[in-house]
Amino acid sequence: MLTAQTKSGIIFSLGKEYKKETLVIIRKNEEFFCPACGERVSLKLGTQRINHFAHRSGTVCRDFYEGETLYHMKGKLQLYQWLDRQGIPVELEYYDSIIKQRPDIVFQYGGEKYALEYQCSPITEEIFMKRTEAYYQQNYIPLWIIGSKHMKAKRSKVFSLSNFDFFFLRKTKDSQLILPSYCPEEKQFKILSSVYPYSIKNAIANITNHSIQKTGIEEILAPKIINHISFTKWSMEMEKFTLYWSLHPSPDLNRFLREIYTDNLNLYLLPPEIGLPVRHSLFIQTPAIIWQTYIYLDVLQNKTPNDLIDLKEVERNYNNRIMKNEIIDRNIPQITNEKSFQAVKEYFLQLERLGIVMKKSETVFQLQTKIVIPKSNREKEERRNEFYQKNKSILAKI
Repeated sequence: MLTAQTKSGIIFSLGKEYKKETLVIIRKNEEFFCPACGERVSLKLGTQRINHFAHRSGTVCRDFYEGETLYHMKGKLQLYQWLDRQGIPVELEYYDSIIKQRPDIVFQYGGEKYALEYQCSPITEEIFMKRTEAYYQQNYIPLWIIGSKHMKAKRSKVFSLSNFDFFFLRKTKDSQLILPSYCPEEKQFKILSSVYPYSIKNAIANITNHSIQKTGIEEILAPKIINHISFTKWSMEMEKFTLYWSLHPSPDLNRFLREIYTDNLNLYLLPPEIGLPVRHSLFIQTPAIIWQTYIYLDVLQNKTPNDLIDLKEVERNYNNRIMKNEIIDRNIPQITNEKSFQAVKEYFLQLERLGIVMKKSETVFQLQTKIVIPKSNREKEERRNEFYQKNKSILAKI
């Protein structure tokens, strides 16, 4: 840890840039205590790690604070100094005795009080939610930033994201969904935006890098982002995923395959209208190609042109699939007022743009054209090429 309390009750922070000689003198003449547990702590001035305070063995806080990595300590120190340079009122490792929590950084900006948590190791959703709710109770705005080492780029604009990574997804002031991270080694913020999962663990997303030396707090709270993705990129990754998936089937996939085969569908011969990217698909852990196929089977398959489609009926079928664990929601703890069914509504709006349905009211659509299921690989290629050419301008805006 980087802050401690002196014998006289003064908080001493290593966030300030002290010379080592000065700290040696202070260490000889001062005693330090943990603000949280009150136990004695030692000031460590090593060459392998940054200067820090350490609990002695057997103390209440030791296991928690001594688990901090060098990566974590470097990151929160750099973030503290970054805020301090901007003239923002900021405290490092402030201990709030009311909620008994010690966020990495507390700062005030724009009339609001923030609790910044720089998280570099996995924690459970229960702990994440408990801390977040406690901050809100004390009128902090929680600002969770994940260590960039968790952001695993597989290739250009493709990232491997765990359910833990999605804990850090938040909504900006202008309602954009972003996943902020920070790397103390590169001294850069890395912000993912337009996150479109195409499988349980993989997503297409845009990434922007912001040097901490050239970035202000406003650029992190409300960053300017690219809010669209390439449909061509999406289609390429979906093709790779489908092929890999069929060669390495999971029990869930086998269940899905059995159902679609019963309905005379083939994983390789699904039409281009099934498996479209929609903004809120990240609230659904089940891949888009599966849940959109279920919508086709439950609703669209037996409709004929001019038939009405009531979203209430769609939602009943969707919830039934959830109850049977055929569709699984993804919990995003920082965005609790959004529901996964919003992705289904967006899917119907995509179908409207493509001329498949027409919106009649907020909850009712009318089928305009049936979705044609290809009967061969050749027909699938012809349908796909025709679909892309016909809808090129529409698909470019996804």
